[in-house]
Amino acid sequence: MFSFQDQFSAATKANFEAQVALMTTLTSKAFEGVEKLVELNLTAVKSTLEESTNNAKQLMAAKDPQEFMTLATSQAKPTAEKAQAYGRHVASIASEAQAELTRAAEAQIAETSRKVSALVDDVSKNAPAGSENLVAMVKSVISNANAGYEQLTKTTKQAVQTMEANVHSATEQFTQATEKATRAKK
Repeated sequence: MFSFQDQFSAATKANFEAQVALMTTLTSKAFEGVEKLVELNLTAVKSTLEESTNNAKQLMAAKDPQEFMTLATSQAKPTAEKAQAYGRHVASIASEAQAELTRAAEAQIAETSRKVSALVDDVSKNAPAGSENLVAMVKSVISNANAGYEQLTKTTKQAVQTMEANVHSATEQFTQATEKATRAKK
C-alpha cells in the first residue's frame, strides 16, 4: 500500500503534467484564433485597398457633382456591409476561440476535481480515527470550490452572450443607419 506521501507525490506529479498539457492546449487554441484574425485582417486590408483604388478612380471620373454624389452614395452601402461582415467575422472568431478555451479548461478542471476527490477518498480510508471532521471539512472545501467554479463559468457564459448580443445589436443599428442615410441621399 502506498503511503500518504507517495499518494500526494503521485497526485502532484499527475496534476503538474495535466497543467502542462492544459497550457499547451490553451496556447495552441489561442494561436489558432490569432492566426485566423491575422488572415482575416490581411484579406480585409488587401480587399479594402483594391476597392478604395477602384472607388477613387470612379469618383475622379465623375463629370459633375451630381454624378460624384451618386457614385459616393452607391459606394457607401457596400462599404458599410463589408464593415459589418468584418465585425461579425471578428466576433465569430473571438466567440469560437473563447468556446474552445472554455471547453478545454472545463474538461481539465473536472478531471482535476475528480482526481482530488479520489485522492481525498483514498487518504480518508487510511486516516487515523478521529479525523472524520477534518476529512469532511476538506470534502466540503472541495465541493464549495467546485460550486464556485460552476457559478463563475455560468456568469462568464452569460457575459459572453450579452457581449455577443450587444455586438449584434450594434451591427443592426449600424446597418439601419447606413440604409437610412443611403435612402436619404437618393
